[in-house]
Amino acid sequence: MADDPRSVVLARIRTALGSSPTAPEVPRDYRRADLSVPGDLALLADRLEDYKATVVHTTPESLATDLAKAVDGVAPLIVPPGLPFEVPGATVDDGTLDAHALDAFAGVVTGCAAAVAETGTIALDGSPDQGRRAITLVPDRHYCVVRADQVVQTVPDLLARLTPTRPLTLVSGPSATSDIELSRVEGVHGPRTLVVFLVR
Repeated sequence: MADDPRSVVLARIRTALGSSPTAPEVPRDYRRADLSVPGDLALLADRLEDYKATVVHTTPESLATDLAKAVDGVAPLIVPPGLPFEVPGATVDDGTLDAHALDAFAGVVTGCAAAVAETGTIALDGSPDQGRRAITLVPDRHYCVVRADQVVQTVPDLLARLTPTRPLTLVSGPSATSDIELSRVEGVHGPRTLVVFLVR
């Protein structure tokens, strides 16, 4: 009986590599910015808006008011257990709700781990102010608070800030796909609405 195709291909690879293959050195000279300097906030806002996210420019003093205005009429809301500010009327996630129960929530309010100005990407890592991944993927609206000191300029800068063993989610605008006949469909694998509070 002939060998199966998979075994044939793997055997050819092993033969080509020899008995002790060595991996080539990977260049790591990525372009980086100064991590002590916040990323370009105007560029981040521009990228987010280009992705059809809504950007609310705010300050620590006006965040509560701006957030209350944005979520007015949106209920019920769920928040992670370590959010450092109160969202009146919101349910604090205790980790017991399944996807079906989370689908009953109209929105979620979270913080973030970091954001990239050049790509308009927001990173979530499951920290207490962001909560478990399910609460940021199931509700239809995601209200995310990004502080100026969390914004970096480039993706390598972002990766330098993150812990790779944490449950990372990278968000670049509201959920959307154009896989089917190149027609844009929103809300396929996450919130259809992303509102970012950029705290200067």
